[in-house]
Amino acid sequence: MLKDLTTKKNIRAFSISPENPTGKKGMGAMAEEGSASYNARELGKGWKINPYIVLKGKTTAVLADVCGQGAIKHFWITDASEGTGRYLVLKIYFDGQKNPSVCVPISDFFCGANDKEYHQVSSLPICFNPRKGLNCYFEMPYFKSFRMELENVGPFDFNVYYQIDCEEKTIPEDSLYFHAQFRRVNPLPYKEVYTILDNVKGNGHYVGTYLYWGTHSNGWWGEGEIKFYIDGDTEYPSICGTGTEDYFCGSYDFEVNGKYVDFSTPYTGFSVDRTDETYRSQRYFNMYRFHITDPVYFKNDLKVTIQALGWRSGNRYLPLQEDISSVAYWYSDNLDDEYPTFPSADELEII
Repeated sequence: MLKDLTTKKNIRAFSISPENPTGKKGMGAMAEEGSASYNARELGKGWKINPYIVLKGKTTAVLADVCGQGAIKHFWITDASEGTGRYLVLKIYFDGQKNPSVCVPISDFFCGANDKEYHQVSSLPICFNPRKGLNCYFEMPYFKSFRMELENVGPFDFNVYYQIDCEEKTIPEDSLYFHAQFRRVNPLPYKEVYTILDNVKGNGHYVGTYLYWGTHSNGWWGEGEIKFYIDGDTEYPSICGTGTEDYFCGSYDFEVNGKYVDFSTPYTGFSVDRTDETYRSQRYFNMYRFHITDPVYFKNDLKVTIQALGWRSGNRYLPLQEDISSVAYWYSDNLDDEYPTFPSADELEII
């Protein structure tokens, strides 16, 4: 908020990057050897010696390991590759937890699953900027510590640039932990609904959905309703939408004059991957909605599902068997939610 810039704060700002891996005061740009030593060989210490890390295949890098109290305010990351973002899995742990609160391929976390293609994302919490500038503005409080890791589940090496901007400060006792969970089903079994989120316990609020949707049929694919099962709902949900494009704040198939129309706004967005007449014939769609002004609150538990529905003869609905991936974003006071088994590298691949 702009008004927050006008008052004094008891906050220490710090930043973690390959040039200052601890974030400590006055400890940046001190490397004498690093990833760009050759480039700076005529300039010496302090001249961009270590701007990135080399993340080897099948290894994990600890990007940040911080003790104290405060919050992650923003982080930026890029690996400059194309089409391999699902091999890099972002993991964030808070306050010594065993399993991560965030476990998502970076391309999906930033609402661009197929990063062979560039689609601008200009939302408030997530920005996907040219060429591959991945930015997150979700605030992530921690009481004692946080650790951010990047796992390379693929066989290739990546040059990874990143900067994690944080605040060391006293946070309110009722601060909630940030969570993000990835899922994929390909194909969705006939007449089954797709589960975006399940087995979430605690007190909190749901703040966003990203879907990467691959359709296996001709015609319109988005008649399905999203449903939020809140605090003990069983067969029927408390919140039920009217259609897929409606939930993502579009209407009538995202279509104008016979064509899909991309858009990116602070809260919602939609884009279409390119196709051709031979090898890239399948349609894939990116959709995001962030509940910044309209969170879905829960006191005990939450489940979120969406139907896959098209049309068949006789003006009847057709249950679809699609390739659907999702990221759910939420805050809660619980660090012990059970996440589904994370897919293998082959199961992540977009073909």
